[in-house]
Amino acid sequence: MTASSLGKVYLVGAGPGAADLITVRGMRLLAQADIVFYDALVQPEMLTYCPQAEQIAVGKRCDQASTQQRFINKMLVDAARKHACVVRLKGGDPMLFGRAQEELAELTAAGVVCEVVPGVTAALAASADAGVSLTSRGLARNVLFATARVGQGESPADWVAPVVAADTAVLYMGVKQAAEVAAALLAGGMRADRPLMIVENASLPTSRQWQLTLAELADVAGWNLSGPAILMIGEVYRAAAAIRVSEDKCWSNVA
Repeated sequence: MTASSLGKVYLVGAGPGAADLITVRGMRLLAQADIVFYDALVQPEMLTYCPQAEQIAVGKRCDQASTQQRFINKMLVDAARKHACVVRLKGGDPMLFGRAQEELAELTAAGVVCEVVPGVTAALAASADAGVSLTSRGLARNVLFATARVGQGESPADWVAPVVAADTAVLYMGVKQAAEVAAALLAGGMRADRPLMIVENASLPTSRQWQLTLAELADVAGWNLSGPAILMIGEVYRAAAAIRVSEDKCWSNVA
């Protein structure tokens, strides 16, 4: 099969949650798609943008039944052999903790033309919900995106030292490991009074935000948060301590 007889695959960023935060280009491609493979965190409302397309769930969630990446890769290649426009709809931005490189490598090896359509990553939506800038003149001149999660068969990475050194650090997929993250950061030299914020369900009406310190982070494991959550660390969040509005340190997004 020649490249000209294959369809094109678009890796489209769905954004952090709210259906209207997808880009105009992403929405246009959904309307043109023959088939859409979508992540677990994609909101059902977003799938109304592609009623003409075959819709296949290929989500991966921690501690839940998930589609293995090698099967997703194969499905994308097989779809490109049958359809002209294939959309892989990925939560947030495809190129940040989204396994896009694995999919691109498989597609390229099969001779399939690919295009990446960026999306709003969760850190930016969480920052907007919290009302605290990731950067601040004279206080935070750099921002680090990191994850403490190690996949099966992967070698551990040194994420602690960069997070400790960053002016502002955003940890993806770290809240469920809150106790382990807290212990690692304290052992790495971060002060116990370092201010943090946690944002759950960023950009959605159910968004919630908590302001706390590193010393309190281990307690988060017992909160049983139901939605995806982002952990943000830095001095920019110290001022947010002044706006605690309840004893449990939680307030709801009212935007």
